[in-house]
Amino acid sequence: MTEIGTSAPDFTLPRDGGGDITLSSLRPKAVVVYFYPKDDTPGCTKEAIAFTNMAADFEAAGAVVVGVSKDSAAKHDKFIAKHGLGVILASDEASDVCERYGVWAEKSMYGKTYMGIERATFLIDGAGVLRAAWRKVKVPGHAEAVLEAVKAL
Repeated sequence: MTEIGTSAPDFTLPRDGGGDITLSSLRPKAVVVYFYPKDDTPGCTKEAIAFTNMAADFEAAGAVVVGVSKDSAAKHDKFIAKHGLGVILASDEASDVCERYGVWAEKSMYGKTYMGIERATFLIDGAGVLRAAWRKVKVPGHAEAVLEAVKAL
């Protein structure tokens, strides 16, 4: 589980467009890591579009946005192409990074329980320290709130 003020768990994951992305290699920029359940579902699409629409603002504030789900890098490529997304999407098919960030959780829908990704966002400063966490995220207004926190770093 991640605690505010501690080092964020580092990771290297396959990413959209081929290759890998390593969290620590993004320093000294701040990094917004958002975990989402599934590509091309309504809430996840709205969240990715919101971060994409504000990508220039995040960049101007010195931050990189990385979305993480269990979908494959190839599926991420299709998701990006379909919706014109402008954020990095990383693939955590084994759920290892999700577990280290404490977002692999029991969920329920229509009376059934199952394991899945809890929508959550983490703000990591340029030194790799976790500065803010949003859990059980509701999409409307979320990207704006995260940007304000980035600007306050």
